[in-house]
Amino acid sequence: MDDHGAKEKTPEVATAQPYDYSVTSSPKEGSYHDVEKSEVQVGTTVQLQRRLQSRHLQMIAIGGTIGTGLFIGSGGALANAGPAGALIAYAFVGTLVYSVMVALGEMATYIPISGAFTAYAARFVDPSLGFAMGWIYWFSWAITYALELTASGLIIQYWSPELNVGIFIGVFWVVITALNFLPVSFYGEIEFYFASIKVLTVLGFLIFGICIDAGAGQHGYLGFHTWGNPGAFAPYILTRQPALAKFVGFWAVMIQAGFSYQGTELVGIAAGETNNPRKTVPAAIKKTFYRILFFFVGSIFFIGLLVPYDNPDLLNGTTSAASSPFVIAAQLAGVKVLPSLINAVLLTVVLSAANSNVYSGSRIIVGLANDGNAPQFFNKTTASGVPYVAVAFTAAFGLLGFLNESASGGEVFNWFVNITGVAGFISWTCIGISHIAFMRALKARGVSRDTLPYKAMGQPWFTWYGIIFNVIIILTQGFTSFMPWDTKSFFVAYISLILFAILYGGHKAIYRTNFVKPIEADLDTGRKEIEEMHFEEAIPTTLWEL
Repeated sequence: MDDHGAKEKTPEVATAQPYDYSVTSSPKEGSYHDVEKSEVQVGTTVQLQRRLQSRHLQMIAIGGTIGTGLFIGSGGALANAGPAGALIAYAFVGTLVYSVMVALGEMATYIPISGAFTAYAARFVDPSLGFAMGWIYWFSWAITYALELTASGLIIQYWSPELNVGIFIGVFWVVITALNFLPVSFYGEIEFYFASIKVLTVLGFLIFGICIDAGAGQHGYLGFHTWGNPGAFAPYILTRQPALAKFVGFWAVMIQAGFSYQGTELVGIAAGETNNPRKTVPAAIKKTFYRILFFFVGSIFFIGLLVPYDNPDLLNGTTSAASSPFVIAAQLAGVKVLPSLINAVLLTVVLSAANSNVYSGSRIIVGLANDGNAPQFFNKTTASGVPYVAVAFTAAFGLLGFLNESASGGEVFNWFVNITGVAGFISWTCIGISHIAFMRALKARGVSRDTLPYKAMGQPWFTWYGIIFNVIIILTQGFTSFMPWDTKSFFVAYISLILFAILYGGHKAIYRTNFVKPIEADLDTGRKEIEEMHFEEAIPTTLWEL
């Protein structure tokens, strides 16, 4: 990519960042790298090692997305909205996710840095927005780690209900945390095979769903019988007004759908550790999104065909692996061995998602430290480039899973789903706002979007579409707490939004930051460095990379 001609026509301008991003540090062999002892004390950019290949990048995004939300939580979506309502909700939220992905892809390929979107918000919009967005997104992944550990214990209780869930939370916390201290290339390989199991499981379930629906199960041909009895849409709350109740059910599962999709944006986070990001990131964005959409919409479609929304085992107040619609579908079909097999795969699925949670959360902390929005000791890395302090800090929040020892698994699960789901929508909104500001900065510099390594479709309208509907969902997703008023439900629904407002307002009040003018936005740091690098052309070795 060459935009030097465009830049020659514009004067040099000062960046809006208060720190020097141009200094990069690399660890010495056999030692720990301490950024606090570098020449630049704050705002030092840590150059994490670029060891992730295209196949790793795609599988990291899939591994972080296909998890508890799909395999267990989708049961709640089916119970509340019915098969058609859940299918429409997941497809609709999928379009919002795609608007985020293409917006992020345009920025992440132009400036591929670690912890990307916090830096984009701070550089292009407002340093306070970068601060609040970064911490709320980190909070989301740290809490999700606790959620996945909780789910791991619940899954094992499917076989041994008498065992305490806390045993497995502790065991898997140690294993997953230890894996994240290994070099990122090991993480990439582990996640590649973990995620491969997920992909094969979902593909296997889709084939299973086709066979059972066509008549291979004990009940013969099913077709769309569940859409007729009990119905395509489930009435929710307002049972005396059937039409409105069905729409309410559809809208109620938006957050569940958002939680399920959360993690697709990991492509942007991993850009800072990706080999040849300007080639691999665009390819990963396109392939990853379509695969995830296919897996999610396909799974929800067949779940709705095989499991009636009024099935008493669906997630509807309590949580266990027995309430997974995948397991229920196998049980209803009369396949005795399959439920235990699916449950074993679910365990792998959850551990893979937990692995991605720690990775993504730790890299966001590094990005915050680079921007001066987190203590600089989070930038300390091992000789292999692993930010070990950030990993340890993020992993520590997985211990919140032990809340299960004092509350029912279902209650803790629902709290975590709501908190992380809303935080995801907030982050997606901020990514969209950052992209609008990014495009304005390019225009102010005289840089044509046609010269970008990756050009997003339908701009700026597609990004505005995502922003508007994300904001509407954030503001309305807690409507059930008003029907009637329930204080606890209100705080569960809006605690992430309240926390985000406090972070943004507090940072703005203390540091008196100004909104970044388009002409002053920093479009150079992290871009010039990547343009000076040489990457070997990687030849695809698997069908997955084609």
